[in-house]
Order: sequence, then C-alpha cells, then structure tokens
Amino acid sequence: MTTEYLLSKVDHTLLKPEATFEQIKTLCDEAVAYKTASVCINPGHVKAAAQYLAGRIPVCTVVGFPLGATTTAAKVFEAKEAIENGASEIDMVINIGALKAGDTDLVLSDIKAVKEACGSHILKVIIETCLLTDDEKRKMCQIVEASGADFIKTSTGFSTGGATFEDVKLFQECLGGRVKIKAAGGIRSVEDMEKFLSLGADRLGTSSAIKILNAARQ
Repeated sequence: MTTEYLLSKVDHTLLKPEATFEQIKTLCDEAVAYKTASVCINPGHVKAAAQYLAGRIPVCTVVGFPLGATTTAAKVFEAKEAIENGASEIDMVINIGALKAGDTDLVLSDIKAVKEACGSHILKVIIETCLLTDDEKRKMCQIVEASGADFIKTSTGFSTGGATFEDVKLFQECLGGRVKIKAAGGIRSVEDMEKFLSLGADRLGTSSAIKILNAARQ
C-alpha cells in the first residue's frame, strides 16, 4: 500500500484535553499537506478549525465522548451544534452501560437519534470493544447496521485498550461491507495500518500516522 493511500484513510486525530488551538492548527496544516481523510478534534475546536481549514479537509468531531454515558438529548445537541459549526463527520460513543444491561432498544434509539441529527453527514459509532464480550460486539454490529449509521468504530483510545485485528475481522465477518469500519486506538506502525485495512477497515483513527510513515520513509 502506498503512503498516499494509507494517509487517505486516516482521521488525523488530536483529542487530548490540554490541546491548544495552536496545536490544532498544526494538526490541520499536517492534514492538508498529507491529504488525510479528516482531522478529528474535540467539539470546542470545531468552529475555529472549520474556519481555518475553509473546506480543504473535512472536520470530524466526537459526541458523548469518551464515556458514552450522557443522555440521548445531550448527544443530539452536541451533534447538531458541531454540524452547525462546520463538522462534516461525527464519532459518537454508545451507551455502554445500557448494552451491558441488555437494554438494546435504548442503545439503538440513542444511535438513531444522533444519526437523524447528522442527516447526510457521516456518523461513526464507537462501541469501545475493550469493554465488550464477543457476543456484545456481534450484537453491536447488528444494532449499528439497523441504526443507519455509516461506520462502526472500535475504540475511543481513552479506555483500557484500542483496536485489535481480531475485532476488525469480527466486524467484517458480521457486516460484510454493509457498514464501514474504523479502527482506532493503539495503531503504532505501518504494518498495523496495512493489516487493519487489509482486514476490512476503511478508516484509521490515529494521532501518529504521519510520524509513523515519515519514520518508515527515513
């Protein structure tokens, strides 16, 4: 896989709470220079970043992040405000506690409400695989497909683990390309990036892709 192809699949990410707008501008400049799929940033930076980028690269932001434990109404408001501020893509966290309790109706309605708020904008659903059993992951594949969301995403990168090859393979087996897959969290090498894509991921969430690829070139 070429460097250009790999970068075209990357959501160039900076979600640290201490990130300054100067750091966000650097992220945006890198995304433009290397032609990544998007920049993925916290909601408080969306409006300024969208104005700074002026359409050169899509802005992705997060909703109900990183716990997923806010109300549906709060997630809907966050998504609507982010889109009004210039976000093109929304990555939301599911209600993990509701899934664990078996309340799949609440999990589905939560996602569907955010998808409705997103309209034609891309919605990625973070299920936090490190906290789920394989049966719960399979159930989430069914729920995400039923919700009309565009992507299922492995991880926030803020819990006990990130993307694994096994989870992306499981998603692909369950969904067969009907919903796209985003692998995020713990991507540390060119080999990781290539393997996730070869297993069926269509997007990679990482803060270090450019650094990784530049190091590999050298």
